[in-house]
Amino acid sequence: MSKGKSNTQQALSVLKELIVDNRLASGSNHLESELAEMLGMSRTPVREATLILEAQGLIEVKPRHGIRILSLSPKDMSEIYDILTELESLSAELAANMKYSEADFLVAENAIEKMDKALAEDDLESWAVADELFHSELVRLGNNGRIANIFTMYSDQVRRARKLTLNLRPKPTKSNDDHRNVLKAIRDGKAGEARILHRAHRIQAKKVLIELLEQYGFHNV
Repeated sequence: MSKGKSNTQQALSVLKELIVDNRLASGSNHLESELAEMLGMSRTPVREATLILEAQGLIEVKPRHGIRILSLSPKDMSEIYDILTELESLSAELAANMKYSEADFLVAENAIEKMDKALAEDDLESWAVADELFHSELVRLGNNGRIANIFTMYSDQVRRARKLTLNLRPKPTKSNDDHRNVLKAIRDGKAGEARILHRAHRIQAKKVLIELLEQYGFHNV
């Protein structure tokens, strides 16, 4: 890996984290030189990273005017959840038809165990990390590269909105049970059931998130 590419990936990682954690405020504008100074880098890798972030829907690059951190409204999140609901549910169906061995489910099983442990300790941050791992693993088990690409493109925006609402939502015990039931249906080869169960889970998750965004006035998060 070249030094330039390494710097670009580093800039991408740091800037994405700042945006997803809402430390670069929604709607704020930043000069390329300002971001380069913040990261202690030259402007070239920062410029390359911002182009990637723009393609992922997190920022808008404005020539000669720097970048703007894009807002994420309840309507945006509703549309993103609609896409992920259908694609993840299809992944669950595809996974159930793949005839996997028990070893193939270890990561998903471990994610559920981590979610249970996190809730028992009232550690919602760790729960969210494990929840993201489960959904990512579900998409991997579906073994459809195009679904995986779309999932990756939108998952950062979901994480960004959820960080704002994580401590406002009810304790997500039902979410853990939903994951267990979906994984069981996949293991049992019940493709239709796996799809239906996961779709219902995602629809409920969307409802909770959108209601919180609207209730607490996160119309331009």
